[in-house]
Amino acid sequence: MTASILLAIKELLIMFKVGALAAVCLVSFLTGCATATAPPATPEDPWEGMNRAVFRFNDRLDHWVAKPVAKGYLAIAPSFVETGVDNFFSNVSEVPNVFNGLLQAKWKQAGYDSGRFLLNTFAGLGGLVDVATEAGLPKSQREDFGQTLRLWGVPQGPYLVLPILGPSTMTALAGRPVDWFVSPISHLSNKPLRYGLTALDYTNIRAGLLEAEGLVSGDKYLFYREAYLQNRAFLVNDGAVEDTFGGDLEDFDDF
Repeated sequence: MTASILLAIKELLIMFKVGALAAVCLVSFLTGCATATAPPATPEDPWEGMNRAVFRFNDRLDHWVAKPVAKGYLAIAPSFVETGVDNFFSNVSEVPNVFNGLLQAKWKQAGYDSGRFLLNTFAGLGGLVDVATEAGLPKSQREDFGQTLRLWGVPQGPYLVLPILGPSTMTALAGRPVDWFVSPISHLSNKPLRYGLTALDYTNIRAGLLEAEGLVSGDKYLFYREAYLQNRAFLVNDGAVEDTFGGDLEDFDDF
């Protein structure tokens, strides 16, 4: 889905040291896209007119770039390769999970995620095989620094859609650089390898969302906004809220 892959592209641009401040400045520049006929603002989306204009740009970018690349990846990669790639990046994501679990004083979950990471890394060929799930340790809910900030009392902030970087809230956006820094991939000294793995990760995420596109209905912008905000609430509250998108759109967890 557009929303998920564009969030992934946001991380890619952070890797190339495109700061959040520059992105916000670019959004300010595009404010003129919001016309007098823009939809009325809502409390969670006060910049809806501007966000819709940026969303249309991102949607076209996904249509012409990200989606074709994802389809090509699925066409040439055997199923066992796709599974291995998915397992590998899922295992890498356990490191930010552990880091944020500790910051949130979720000692049990941090230990659980640590166990999964160690088992899959050393017994699962570096994470290519999900040995932990086979051993009765399924993957738990993801934890990111945006969730940690919310737990520490930082307000969510308004919803916004950044050019190329995709949908976010102010707090979630502030947490992304921290999660990237904690990820083992960001510390690889071999730059071509680091960039290649990052690109493969985002291509894999986009490929996994192709089948879910048929679930989108009605106003596409509103669908993605509500899915994103509900999923963020679900994650921040550890599933203690009703998430009407969660059952059908598991890939929104990649936000």
